[in-house]
Amino acid sequence: MSFRIQPAAPARPNRCQLFGPGSNTKLFPKMAASAADVINLDLEDSVAPSDKDSARANIIEALNTIDWNTKYMSVRINGLDTPYWYRDVVDLMEQAGDRIDQIMIPKVGCAADVYAVDALVTAIERAKGRTKPISFEVIIESAAGLAHVEEIAASSPRMQAMSLGAADFAASMGMQTTGIGGTQENYYMLHEGEKHWSDPWHWAQAAIVAACRTHGVLPVDGPFGDFSDDEGYIAQAKRSATLGMVGKWAIHPKQIGLANEVFTPSEEAVAEAREILAAMETAKANGEGATVYKGRLVDIASIKQAEVIVAQSELIAAG
Repeated sequence: MSFRIQPAAPARPNRCQLFGPGSNTKLFPKMAASAADVINLDLEDSVAPSDKDSARANIIEALNTIDWNTKYMSVRINGLDTPYWYRDVVDLMEQAGDRIDQIMIPKVGCAADVYAVDALVTAIERAKGRTKPISFEVIIESAAGLAHVEEIAASSPRMQAMSLGAADFAASMGMQTTGIGGTQENYYMLHEGEKHWSDPWHWAQAAIVAACRTHGVLPVDGPFGDFSDDEGYIAQAKRSATLGMVGKWAIHPKQIGLANEVFTPSEEAVAEAREILAAMETAKANGEGATVYKGRLVDIASIKQAEVIVAQSELIAAG
């Protein structure tokens, strides 16, 4: 273990982040009643330029008037390359009250992008005497974002989460695909004449997870565009969970249950994790650093793995 201890990520459920455009107010009550852990009200890609001002006003009113229960409330602002983002931040910080928890910053390419938003948010907090600090989630959506992913993860004490935006990332990389997430038809290997499809997002996700875990940030899988393909969504979510991501976006209500199922440890997994911890406690009592559980070696590293599963289960149960 490095002398620098890896900081813990924020202790809150983040299995599913449900997105809805700020221009469609009819969705807000349904989002509030959903089983998503995080609500992302959107001012960016899902809102037409002519609707930006009204969508911002809609979101501010909804944050002040709708009962969102215990949901973590996030608003995705417009990108820093647009003329909209500063007004998004100013109006949200000055008018949305204390119900807003997080600002999501899209298309972050370097730490300076986060610094710019942080400076504006901090100034407004101080001017208005806000006592509840706003957290940040960023979206990695470009070659620059991935190249600078670690400095972005360490860019601000407000950083709580980081997601991969597959579509814009693919465009920035020049990838020959129009799909949003999932396996891609031409990304395959041949073995004895049969095609085997690999995951083109794996390396980007692994880099995000490593940067996030290094700096105590929650790594989150982004959107899966084909909401008619439940199996494809589940497959990608399971790959992401295996890599260490804590949750996934839902761009359609039917994806909420799928995300919650994948990112909630099963009863069997939790039971096995507790058994491993018990077995290691017995081993330690006997002066042993390792033991055998169901025919396989378990040691101190196994304790850490099991503790992650148990902690996830307890956190979700408490939420």
